[in-house]
Amino acid sequence: MTASLWVIVPAYNEAARIGATLRALAAQTDTDFTLLVVDNNSTDETVEVVRRFRGPFPVRILVEREKGVGCAVDTGFRHAIAAGASFLARTDADCLPSPGWVAAARVALSESGGLACGRITARRDEHGPFGRAFFRLLVMMAASFGRLRPAHSGGEFQAPYRMHAGNNMAITASLYEACGGMPRRPSPTDRTFLNRVRRTTPAIVHSRQMVVANSTRRIKAYGVIGTAKWYLDRGSGTRTEDPR
Repeated sequence: MTASLWVIVPAYNEAARIGATLRALAAQTDTDFTLLVVDNNSTDETVEVVRRFRGPFPVRILVEREKGVGCAVDTGFRHAIAAGASFLARTDADCLPSPGWVAAARVALSESGGLACGRITARRDEHGPFGRAFFRLLVMMAASFGRLRPAHSGGEFQAPYRMHAGNNMAITASLYEACGGMPRRPSPTDRTFLNRVRRTTPAIVHSRQMVVANSTRRIKAYGVIGTAKWYLDRGSGTRTEDPR
């Protein structure tokens, strides 16, 4: 029997972009999942765009009024678990999962029984070659910086640190509950969540077949230096944590 898999997409004021995300999910080679869009109290037509969408899978909409992507993700994951989900996968409403993303996530979770993280690239429709190259550099720098941080090493961790993106992850329902779930706060939440998982289990795998094209709009909103600080965990400064 195939494990019940839900895809959770947190969204806030994503009416202009979520349609492309929905179409990317509809183009998956594995469409045996339930899609749950968690609207973080948007003020635009995000919910209406999702309601008009017709895909090859059930679509659910949940509204989370507590501000913060962590709140939306946690509410969505716990809702899916209560509805019977065994596997949970997450991407964001400005991202484009590759056609084999869901299939790869299912395989990774079936084999590991824990957390699966994938590979992120830059969306080709938002920046030219320079922007995409800068994004790749930022990801490499942030990954290296994360491995060197003293806070990410210690005897309490059961697995070595390796950066993962919250918009390209999958986890079993049992592990999500065991680790305490996503921190209920605004972004960034990924590092805290990963360390919660690392304290709970060594069952963390990285699948190169789980590929998601990531929005690079933070580069435009923050500038080159500001974006670099963000990815190196130096915060958003005077800028909003959510550049929408």
